[in-house]
Amino acid sequence: MIFSSITFLFFFLPGVLLLVFLAPWRWRNFLLLFASLLFYIWGEGIYVLMLLVSIIINSICGQMIDSNKDGRFSRVILILGVSLNVIMLAFFKYANFFIETVNPFLMLLHFPSLALDPVHRPIGISFFTFQAISYLIDIYRQQVKPAKNPLNFALYLSFFPVCLAGPILRYPHFAEELRSGHGNIRDFVDGSQRFTMGLAKKVLLANPLALIADQIFALPARDLSPSLVWLAVLCYTLQIYFDFSGYSDMAIGIARFFGLHIPENFNYPYISRSIREFWRRWHISLSTWLRDYLYIPLGGNRKGTIRTFLNLLIVFFLCGLWHGASWTFILWGLYHGFFLVLERSRLEQWRKKLWAPLQHVQTVLIIMVGWVLFRSETMADALRFFSLMAGVDNLPGGHSSLAQFLDKKAQLELVIALLFSLPIMPLLGRWRDTLIARSGRFQVCVDGVVQLTQLAVLAALFYFAIISIAAGVYSPFIYLKF
Repeated sequence: MIFSSITFLFFFLPGVLLLVFLAPWRWRNFLLLFASLLFYIWGEGIYVLMLLVSIIINSICGQMIDSNKDGRFSRVILILGVSLNVIMLAFFKYANFFIETVNPFLMLLHFPSLALDPVHRPIGISFFTFQAISYLIDIYRQQVKPAKNPLNFALYLSFFPVCLAGPILRYPHFAEELRSGHGNIRDFVDGSQRFTMGLAKKVLLANPLALIADQIFALPARDLSPSLVWLAVLCYTLQIYFDFSGYSDMAIGIARFFGLHIPENFNYPYISRSIREFWRRWHISLSTWLRDYLYIPLGGNRKGTIRTFLNLLIVFFLCGLWHGASWTFILWGLYHGFFLVLERSRLEQWRKKLWAPLQHVQTVLIIMVGWVLFRSETMADALRFFSLMAGVDNLPGGHSSLAQFLDKKAQLELVIALLFSLPIMPLLGRWRDTLIARSGRFQVCVDGVVQLTQLAVLAALFYFAIISIAAGVYSPFIYLKF
């Protein structure tokens, strides 16, 4: 069950809101936990047991780390807890990939190949595993006390707005929100606005762009041309942003309904002037997790230049692997790690002398090339696209035309997506505030007109999104598989 489905929008979410708001406040967390487990069971069935096992193991380990003041014993429990989390993640997500990678080498050495039935990958496992690991490490670092109420910790790992695709939560922040967040009319209004904007991003922008990108990526080589390939890459670049940031907006909006404020996950990443800045703006909860629990413990930039470069490559190797069990994901991570290394080298002084718009264009092109690796099923597919993007290997044949994929509706959607990948909304917000502040004695009237206009726009976006969903439009969800 994803957020942009009729079942969620008109049955599950209204039912949960009604149940939580009508019940006494002291029952809120229990009801949210019940709703979260039901949400997970809806999509994964029996695999909810794996989530429950993770909750039990990490709850016990957290208590043991805190209750044993002997640093050595606490460290042993921490290593054990983190190892169990990694083992579960590795088995369910990477076991088949490991077998596929090792078997060719075994065959070369004339050893019998390994066999393993396809292992089901529980949805959201990458996200709640990272949350569990950060929980144990934060307790070990004495940055937080373990959850006194096991139900609160269970809610932290299973909270339905974020359990499938993030943002990745930190327990100290979430625990504070559970204590202080009661929810009120302002929260409900803000949550409704944020959820509607996220739904519009996903349904009205990401979905139609996905249709164009997927159709072109599926074409045989003889039907491709450089212009078509660049169109596909541009559409995918925008699709993955609006798909994932739209989901994050919906998650933030849903949490706000219940008075819970969860952290931002995107900050207009395509306005970045460097890859380093891109990772400060893209999937912020993941990049900060990697910084705090991997890069800094490895030594960060404190152990010399060579060690810093190595640490960056290790972190982004694991970042790529975290995204998926495929060599294309691993190479995508190393690709970003390579440019982060370059930006810390002497070449950075030369790059910073470039005109600012050129820095921006350069960064976006690097990101777009990286998305080809991320999107491709195999390295052969990626290399085919790279050669066409460079104008090489343009096979003679009946190339499909741009007009086949770019009708007037698609052109409008592409222009709107490009526009709203820029910080237009904050700019509009500043204009609104300035207009109201300068309206003098008519301030109340102007404020009322602005509020009504916002309400009308949100209502229109919600209406068109629902119409699209009801019509059964093409609706992939990229990050669900991670």
